[in-house]
Amino acid sequence: MSVPTRPYALRLIVFFGLVSLMADVTYEGARSILGPYLALLGASGIAVGMVSGIGELISYGLRPLYGYLADRLRRPWMFTIPGYAMSVLAVPLLALARTWPAAAFLILLERLGKAVRTPARDTILSYAASEIGPGKGFGLHEALDQLGAIGGPLWVALILQLSGRYDLAFGMLLIPALLTLGLLTAARLLYPTPHQLEASPGDPGKTLPKGTTDPRFRQYLAFVALSVAGLVHFQLLSFHLKQARLLPDAAIPVLFAAAMLVDAAAGLLFGILYDRFGLRVLIAIPAFSAVVAPMVFSSFPILWFTGVMLWGAVIGAQETIMRAAIPALVPREERGTAYGLFNGIYGLAWFLGSTAMGALYDLSRGGIIAFAIGMELIALRIFLRMPR
Repeated sequence: MSVPTRPYALRLIVFFGLVSLMADVTYEGARSILGPYLALLGASGIAVGMVSGIGELISYGLRPLYGYLADRLRRPWMFTIPGYAMSVLAVPLLALARTWPAAAFLILLERLGKAVRTPARDTILSYAASEIGPGKGFGLHEALDQLGAIGGPLWVALILQLSGRYDLAFGMLLIPALLTLGLLTAARLLYPTPHQLEASPGDPGKTLPKGTTDPRFRQYLAFVALSVAGLVHFQLLSFHLKQARLLPDAAIPVLFAAAMLVDAAAGLLFGILYDRFGLRVLIAIPAFSAVVAPMVFSSFPILWFTGVMLWGAVIGAQETIMRAAIPALVPREERGTAYGLFNGIYGLAWFLGSTAMGALYDLSRGGIIAFAIGMELIALRIFLRMPR
């Protein structure tokens, strides 16, 4: 392959952005109605909770393994394509489910596909992003991804509104699923060796970072874990909005969609800032996260609305510059392992932080605010102590 150019690398990022857009239309559309669908099939509340919890455990817990395998085998496409195929094809098959255990199996299969593909996909993206700027590359991908996360639930809501049939809603998601696989196949044919998009370690001006065992990378993972654990998640935000009667039920999904639009815009902005200022931009994540909790648990509409929008901005920063920072910390040969570890730590922190805040909610709203601010202050301290 000839020496890569910026347009060539940019095209791969756009391809993956469109793949993620269509994939998100597929499975985010499905996830928006999985709760009532499982109830329709006879599942109990505890069954729904267990399926959701096990699904997230599979999705995040297995990513370190598949990241390591992607590095060992040096074939990221071998995990990216099957992972996407499992995810997007499991969703329309839900239209054929006649019992809740059958639906649960397909839900878990979709989550397994996400675990298989994510570290390898992020590794491929990092190769292309190195040519145009890691921040801008991951920011563009995140923006396109979030458009799908908005469009999927709206598409499913329209089908349900017109037909009232869950099986038809799931069946119609076969269209974006096939588009996902078509775009992915085209990307694979056009970019069979994506690692060649990134300058080799021996190129002039290229500084080789240390590996995943380096204390600096471990400090970074600790920073990620504490920062993620301290961010109030939307499940608890939406629960609070309903319990406190601050917003009608029908308006809560609209608020979420607005936050996702902020997520997309913030991802691009933070990406541009990262390419200009480097790792120091990460300091914005704990700084912004610390003020989300006191704002969203306020009784003043302007404060909790602003807090939810700021929450969307933090999610955009996490999905963009936290991933963009990985290539600066580990060499190319360990990129998949690093992304697997990053995603595994991220998911574990998400689970532990949200569980702790959920338990504190019934005891004291002030306790949630103190917990969130405390986590972010510790994260900030760790970040400031990291060698530059």
